[in-house]
Amino acid sequence: MIFQNLFAVFLRDTFFPLFLSILAIFIGYIIYLLVKRQLFKLVKHEKLELTTAKNISKLIKYLVVLIISTAILVQFAESLGFITALFTLVGGTIIGFAAMNTLGNMIAGIIIMVSRPFTVGDRILYDGKIADIVEIKLIYTTLIDLDNLKISVPNQMLLSQEIFDFGKKEIIRRHVTITPGFEEDRKKVEEVLLEVAGKVNQVLEDPKPYVWINSFQNYAVEYRLYVFIKDIKDLPRIESELHKAVLDACKENKIDIRTPLLHKGIN
Repeated sequence: MIFQNLFAVFLRDTFFPLFLSILAIFIGYIIYLLVKRQLFKLVKHEKLELTTAKNISKLIKYLVVLIISTAILVQFAESLGFITALFTLVGGTIIGFAAMNTLGNMIAGIIIMVSRPFTVGDRILYDGKIADIVEIKLIYTTLIDLDNLKISVPNQMLLSQEIFDFGKKEIIRRHVTITPGFEEDRKKVEEVLLEVAGKVNQVLEDPKPYVWINSFQNYAVEYRLYVFIKDIKDLPRIESELHKAVLDACKENKIDIRTPLLHKGIN
């Protein structure tokens, strides 16, 4: 009789919270399936990348689980007692602080996927290194640099720093800058630089290379040779070959590319 009374009290106190908890799980699961289905419809119609759809689907799943867990804890908070509620509060606070960076990176990952400042397969210049985008995930983005090292960068860091994206373009423009003195003949300098461009095999003839004078410094003129290249994957080596060719040509033609300095006499 006593057991039956205790069971009746337990059932009375827990039936409604238990029903609401099961309902919350069911509704959350349905919402997750509907969102996931809609995301993959966008992928099918080529309005969204598959990787982006998978990552957003994971984020929705985590959010649904978090909301459902919170709802269940609220329903059973009174019956679980003060001690359990205290542990829940402390544990939730600790997890909350620990998850701040993770959530920040997840939000940054969504921003990168939607705004698309770069995409998988692009070659970028990040933090002074040239690297290829291998995979964009919710928490971090994976790069591979020219030394074939795998680099995992938190998405928040990618959003907070300046990134140069070479993309997947077939042709890009690069330049080499020299600063000979005012006494050097302008036409000769321009002629030598254009000849150099024609000697580097990877430099394209069309579009044609050209030379600009960018600025007048205190004791020198800044010349800039612009060239166009096609093999982006071989960019560092091509730039090195171009710089070496410019250096050799200036020495052969006795063009001093050291920036002149003003030497003051001592009285």
